[in-house]
Amino acid sequence: MAGFRGGGDDDLNHEINVTPFIDVILVLLIIFMVAAPLSTVDVPVDLPGSTASQSQRPDEPIFLTLQKDLNLSLKNEPIARDSVQPQLDAATAGNRDTRIFLRADEAVAYGDLMEVMNLLRGAGYLKVALVGLEALPGGGPR
Repeated sequence: MAGFRGGGDDDLNHEINVTPFIDVILVLLIIFMVAAPLSTVDVPVDLPGSTASQSQRPDEPIFLTLQKDLNLSLKNEPIARDSVQPQLDAATAGNRDTRIFLRADEAVAYGDLMEVMNLLRGAGYLKVALVGLEALPGGGPR
């Protein structure tokens, strides 16, 4: 039986069936697409003070202060919210690349601080530095 050849049922199929693999990958993709937004929920956080070294400050920094009663002051002079842009233009001589140092009372709500930052953005001042107290490595202010 040297010339015996098996029938058609005994032939092996040497191709890989990738359909189940693709199904598994698609199910994993859907799981990750559903799970990713769930892992980015907002968590209330009490942020610590900064222990970073002080950066170089200009000779005459321009401070915009948001007080506890939500009044604004520019260089220790009270200003109205609708006059922020003209007052800043006068203080910076129209240079919108000047860094504005924003100080806010710790009792000011985050939304109120963002409102002032939006005023600065609307006025064309995009370089804003937030001013805080230096903290000791243990966590208390200096």
